[in-house]
Amino acid sequence: MEFFTQRERLRAIQPILEHTTTVTAASEQLGVSRKTLHTWLRRYQEGGVAGLADRSSAPLTTPHAVSIEQAAEIIALRCQHPTWGPKKLRAWLARKYPRTAWPVPSTMGDLLRRRGLVRTPRRRAAYPKTPRAAFKPALQPNDTWCLDFKGHFALGRGGRCHPLTVQDLVSRFLLAAFGLPAERDALAWPVFERLFRERGLPATVRHDNGGPFASTGIAGLSRLGVRFLRLGIHVERTTPASPAQNGKLERMHRVLKLEATSPPADTMAAQQVALDRFRREYNEERPHEAHGMQTPASVYRPSPRPYPGRVPEIEYPTGVEVRRVYPTGHLKWPGAAIFIGIALGSELVGLLPLGDGLHEMRFGPVFLGVLDERRPEDGLIRHG
Repeated sequence: MEFFTQRERLRAIQPILEHTTTVTAASEQLGVSRKTLHTWLRRYQEGGVAGLADRSSAPLTTPHAVSIEQAAEIIALRCQHPTWGPKKLRAWLARKYPRTAWPVPSTMGDLLRRRGLVRTPRRRAAYPKTPRAAFKPALQPNDTWCLDFKGHFALGRGGRCHPLTVQDLVSRFLLAAFGLPAERDALAWPVFERLFRERGLPATVRHDNGGPFASTGIAGLSRLGVRFLRLGIHVERTTPASPAQNGKLERMHRVLKLEATSPPADTMAAQQVALDRFRREYNEERPHEAHGMQTPASVYRPSPRPYPGRVPEIEYPTGVEVRRVYPTGHLKWPGAAIFIGIALGSELVGLLPLGDGLHEMRFGPVFLGVLDERRPEDGLIRHG
């Protein structure tokens, strides 16, 4: 109908009104449907020539329109949480104001775009996929905790902050976001010990190959890794240069950077206040799509494995010879003092005879290598 003017519509239906032609014949002659002609006839009978004027195709009502009050709430929440998308905004608002009929996420997204509150996503380069390491499946909270140091940054009044983060893989619950002055095991261990006392022990921890979680020594063991193993915690390490294997933690880091460290605080104490606020909001307020827009705090439960209060020694089965490594990291061996590694200083290792003078060495479940008593000068051979 938009291709005909008011005068052309009148001219088209005039022969029909004068009974000199039929609707069918006029339809074939003009190339319009009979339904269109009947519409023009009805509008002419109802309003005369004025009824044939152009009409807007806009709907009479807009059931999904956003009221001024709703728009103000949506925009205020988005400004408070610039990393939250329309789905999270709607879930949070629906939980806080359950009697209000909030618009659908697409309508909220249109509102945010009109107000300039949505950045155009940057096109990312396509990189080849990294093969996934053989990780244990995580099916319930505390099956796997993901550990990392979020990139360090300078504080306003000097010094640097190295945020240590610990996140439960299944529930996405952020167990810790603690600012440390350096990435050292002596500083990180008290954080883990407090978590173990408050939340219990996880079955597995997953981290990258950087210190203080791992080392370049035998089997990649660090002092932290040794403590985890002594507590009966399985240790998983991602493939080098493969942050996607700990992708859920990396995505949380991007949100943490925007909401808690940009800009950084002046002092470590003030920065910790910001990190604590972020952790509370992330756990208790921020809806998570993987859990049907529930918060991580509503899904997470403490571990049933209590922290024993002290880190026990590794126990070995019958038939395994147990030796204690010197504090220097050396193991006394007939004819030699073999260096095992500083991380294993003062620890108990197990030796299992293989025959022909060969002995397999392990630290708990971790294979360290093979010793040959016939050639002690070779040290630990075929090590992990």
